[in-house]
Amino acid sequence: ILTLDRDERKMSLGIKQLSQDPWTDITSKYPVGSKHTGIVRNFTNFGIFVELEEGIDGLVYISDLSWTKKIKHPSEFVNVGDKLDVVVLELDVEGRKLSLGHKQTTENPWDKHEAAYGVGTVHSGTIAEIVDKGATVDFGDDVVAFIPARHLEKEDGKKLKKGESAEFKVIEFNKEFKRVVASHTAIFREEEEKNVKAVESASSNNAPASTLGDNNDILAELKAKMEKGEK
Repeated sequence: ILTLDRDERKMSLGIKQLSQDPWTDITSKYPVGSKHTGIVRNFTNFGIFVELEEGIDGLVYISDLSWTKKIKHPSEFVNVGDKLDVVVLELDVEGRKLSLGHKQTTENPWDKHEAAYGVGTVHSGTIAEIVDKGATVDFGDDVVAFIPARHLEKEDGKKLKKGESAEFKVIEFNKEFKRVVASHTAIFREEEEKNVKAVESASSNNAPASTLGDNNDILAELKAKMEKGEK
C-alpha cells in the first residue's frame, strides 16, 4: 500500500516496491569501464536500447557500435533479441541513465593503422571510385584513402582512372576522423626533386665548363617540368 485516502475510500498499490530498486547499488554493479552482456530490446534512429537486467536499460549510440563500419540504422548491425557485449561509458544515477558502447569491447584498429598508414608511408592500390574532387583507393584493413584530383596526375600528365593500379604516398592521417589522404603524384614528384638536388650539387662542384652547361640545361628542364606539374 502506497497511499490511503479514507474519505475518498481510495488507495494506491505498487508491485515493484516488493523488490529492491535495481538502481540502488548501480554504481557497484555497473561502474564506468565495466563489461557486460545484455539483450537488444529496442531500436531508435540514433542507437539501440540494451537491457542489462530487469529494470536496467542502457543506450548504445550508433557511433559506438563499430570502429570501422558506417552504420545508417542499428538494424543493419543487430536484431532485437540479440545478445550484445557492451562497456559502460557513462552513468547518471540521478537521471537513471546508462550510456553504453559496443565497439569499446574490442581494440581500436586505428591505433595500429596510425603506424602502418602514417604520413610518408607508401602503399599500392587500385582506384576504386571517382568521387567529387578526387577518387578513393582501398588499401585493405578497412582503410579507404581519398586522393585529391590534383594528386591523381601521372608522370605523363594524364590522370589515374577507375580500375588503374599505382603506388600512393600518404600525405594526411587523422585517427579521430578515420581519414587517410594519399597522393600518386607525390611519388614521382619526390623523385624529380631528388634529381634537381643531385644536378645542383654537381653544378656547384668544380666541373668542366661543358659539363656545367649540360647540368644547367638538365636542371632547367627538370624545374620546368616540376613547375608545369604544380600548375
